[in-house]
Amino acid sequence: MFYGLPIVKKDNILVLTINSVGLVIELLYLTVYVVYANDRKKRLRVAHILLAEAALTVAVVLIAMLCFDKHRSLFVGIIADVFNIIMYAAPLGIWKKVITTKSVEYMPFWLSVAGLSNGICWTIYGLIPFDLFLLVSNGLGAIFGVIQLGLYCYFYFYGEKNSKEGAKKQSEVQLSNHPTGAA
Repeated sequence: MFYGLPIVKKDNILVLTINSVGLVIELLYLTVYVVYANDRKKRLRVAHILLAEAALTVAVVLIAMLCFDKHRSLFVGIIADVFNIIMYAAPLGIWKKVITTKSVEYMPFWLSVAGLSNGICWTIYGLIPFDLFLLVSNGLGAIFGVIQLGLYCYFYFYGEKNSKEGAKKQSEVQLSNHPTGAA
């Protein structure tokens, strides 16, 4: 979002608008999680991560505003690319589990589709003004998305139908400690 501000790069209002909406949705989602999650440790961890993220954002903004004038878009662009690549590469952690269990039980299909779609859309948009900062990280995101969906399709059709740990095992990722279906 910061990369889209006119004080960083002129004529980047679409980047600013779309990422501002995404930020608001992300904050709402995380707020709901922190408020309603039953596991106190997980809630505190998410709250601490949010505070650390806010502090890092403030630090980057201050450094960019105070130390960089002519090269502000370069500094902010590199920082944005690093975090964008981290976002796209985050599902790499689950790939090992998918390969070892030969099951897609732990890989959400629609999240994979969303990552691929996001990478493709932003890569195409990055071609219009030929913005390397948009092209590099989102191009990598599109590549990661293709690989992830390829992995998903392969193990969905050719992997084991049930994971080695048991198909009826409750997922490791859950919002509450209530059994599935319980209110």
